[in-house]
Amino acid sequence: GSLGLVLETAVATTLIDTRPQKISTTSIGPLIINGTATGALLIGRSSSGLKGLIILPRLIDADYTGQIVIVAHTPFPPTHIPARSKVAQLIPVPHLAAAIPATSERTRGSAGFGSTGAATMLTLAM
Repeated sequence: GSLGLVLETAVATTLIDTRPQKISTTSIGPLIINGTATGALLIGRSSSGLKGLIILPRLIDADYTGQIVIVAHTPFPPTHIPARSKVAQLIPVPHLAAAIPATSERTRGSAGFGSTGAATMLTLAM
């Protein structure tokens, strides 16, 4: 089956220039899979590029509890994106660093677009 979980836009949006813009989705974190909060990579669907829409990849943390937002831009403004458009998808990712002690007790919550912890040097055997 498909690896991605489809995201829909919550509202109609028109990109009037080439700058990246946030687009709300109908989804709210955390992403729960089999009863466990899971992180995900947000990427565009294959059809998005054909529509002149570039979805900027983002990591959605397992402890994120707010509305999931797509960041998109177009090289061909204006580009209209109707509400409920399926332009992005979430690819669940395993938490490979779960066994490493946390550098802080702070959780993501609903604050997006910023770091919540100290920098970490990490090496994993893959």
